[in-house]
Amino acid sequence: MGSGRDDYDPSREGAEMDFRSKMSYGDYLRLDLILSAQKTLTTAHDEMLFIIQHQTSELWMRLAIHELSAAREAIARDHLKPAMKMLARVSRILEQLNNAWDVLRTMTPADYTHFREQLGQSSGFQSWQYRLIEYMLGNRNHAMLRPHVHDTQVTTLLQGELNSPSFYDTVLRMADRHGIPMPREVLSRDVRQTHAISEGVMEAWKTVYEAPEQHWDLYELAEKLVDFEDYFRRWRFNHVTTVERVIGFKRGTGGTSGVNYLRRMLEVELFPELWRVRTVL
Repeated sequence: MGSGRDDYDPSREGAEMDFRSKMSYGDYLRLDLILSAQKTLTTAHDEMLFIIQHQTSELWMRLAIHELSAAREAIARDHLKPAMKMLARVSRILEQLNNAWDVLRTMTPADYTHFREQLGQSSGFQSWQYRLIEYMLGNRNHAMLRPHVHDTQVTTLLQGELNSPSFYDTVLRMADRHGIPMPREVLSRDVRQTHAISEGVMEAWKTVYEAPEQHWDLYELAEKLVDFEDYFRRWRFNHVTTVERVIGFKRGTGGTSGVNYLRRMLEVELFPELWRVRTVL
């Protein structure tokens, strides 16, 4: 039975209702492509969760790469204010990625066993977007190029990143331009390699932290980087605990040692001097 009154009709207030010749919400977002990309290989109920978890993570990583690239470029041009906004956004993106683990953890070990064998050798450590983020941030492990050699376009992209100054290199060069001298050997180092902790860099950051009112822009940028790495560490930690909860200490589908491999990743520091400078203040 009806309610005795007309249903609300948004067109009466001017809302567009006919999209036969106009771009709709679904058209703009290409939802036909996105929502047809969840191709399960089994009848296991939880496989859909597993696929969507990883697909949405890749989308968030795509946005993180977009923001980090623009922020690095802005810092290289001494445009700190827009870079700060972008870095704040990346921290929020990592918060979303962290929250996603809570959803995946609703999958029990028994649930996962129903489709794990169908994954073959595919594994999250093969994500080229994750590798690009690691390279951008300065963790330049050349061995991790090997899972991508079958894809010339991706390999070229990753090699291009390795040939560019990392995010932290860009920040250190900007600090040097703004009156906080950095060691010459750090500024002229081989950017293809991972940054090694430097006492000279830590002393430079100590100057900033001991007088933040005199170096406010650099101080604020440093704290933005710490905030970002804090979220990044949590993302890695949540990955470890989720994997341990679901598969224990089994080997990963891609052949890694699983939890033990992920735990080693927890030891990676992106901006080491910014963490250690707190000890000497």
